[in-house]
Amino acid sequence: MSAPIEFNLSKEPIYDHCFSQDKQTVAITKENTVEIYNVASRAQPKLIATLSSHDKTVTALDINTKGQIVTCSQDRNALVWDKQPDGTYKPTLVLLRINRAATSVKWSPNGEKFAVASSARVIAVCYFEDENDWWISKHIKKPLKSTILSLDWHENSILLAAGSTDGHVRVFSAYIKSVDKKPPPTVWGERLPFQTLCLDSNLRSWVYDVKFDPAYQFLAAVTQDGSIHFVYPGPGEQEVAGVFTVKNSTLPFKTLLFVNSGKVVAGGHDFHPIVFEYDNSNGWQKSYSIDDPKDKKQTAISNQTALNMFRQLDLKGSASSSGKLATVHQNVITAFKPFQSDASGVLRFSSSGNDGKVVIFDV
Repeated sequence: MSAPIEFNLSKEPIYDHCFSQDKQTVAITKENTVEIYNVASRAQPKLIATLSSHDKTVTALDINTKGQIVTCSQDRNALVWDKQPDGTYKPTLVLLRINRAATSVKWSPNGEKFAVASSARVIAVCYFEDENDWWISKHIKKPLKSTILSLDWHENSILLAAGSTDGHVRVFSAYIKSVDKKPPPTVWGERLPFQTLCLDSNLRSWVYDVKFDPAYQFLAAVTQDGSIHFVYPGPGEQEVAGVFTVKNSTLPFKTLLFVNSGKVVAGGHDFHPIVFEYDNSNGWQKSYSIDDPKDKKQTAISNQTALNMFRQLDLKGSASSSGKLATVHQNVITAFKPFQSDASGVLRFSSSGNDGKVVIFDV
């Protein structure tokens, strides 16, 4: 496992980030702007563009296969940014029609629409209307009763998973007749008119992040109580076959990423990624940690001589500290994104954090 690659890009928290398809540029949130860096030179990232049309904190962003960037903000707006021939980005306003902050945004896999989560207890599914040359939205409302914090799309660009502060994970149909082709049946259901509720499971704690597995047969979610949950759909409409919960002694996770259908990496308030794996005997279990400070501490102690350890003691007899943590991230991890994959799954992933860093880890 090679050493992580660090990019120190901001003195403010980075709530979200996303690399371009060729991995040569990365876009990050920075208060009420989005900054885009060329990271071809790992040693010297170069700021190449700043997107600055939001009035309040940018909470999330995403990039589709066409290179379009979508951003959402606490100012209750979303913008779609198209790159111009001169390298600048032109924003197009999205008619979200929400009266509270936007919290998360995700492009559908086909890049034709995106979904915006909000504190207004609605999910706005947005698509482009050629006649008026703007992005409009349809709202998923029922049975949402609280802020939606996370979203994830099924590969068919129809089904949409959502996690919210009422403790529920849900799967909805985001089928839009004028945009989508009729999807084939899946384990999540057959008839899928817009806003159909396909699954609803109460995990009894705020859901910070939710993801479909790579085969789109079940969900994983991380919650405020420090647990990670695996939710399996049943054969009947809205039926839940089972929920497998792994309770941890760690602080809460904020984000998760499937490496493959049998391996998940999660991160958050412990500042380093933790891997969970599935086996037929025990189900889902914690497997190992990446960038674990305990491992580094043991290595550091074993490499020190008694004299060096004595020299580092202060007047009160305790070890002095530089204030720097043993982990690469120095604050809460906010988002994971896949960086490099092959047929076996994700090989490397990127993370952003409240320390202003973007880091690339090996799994």
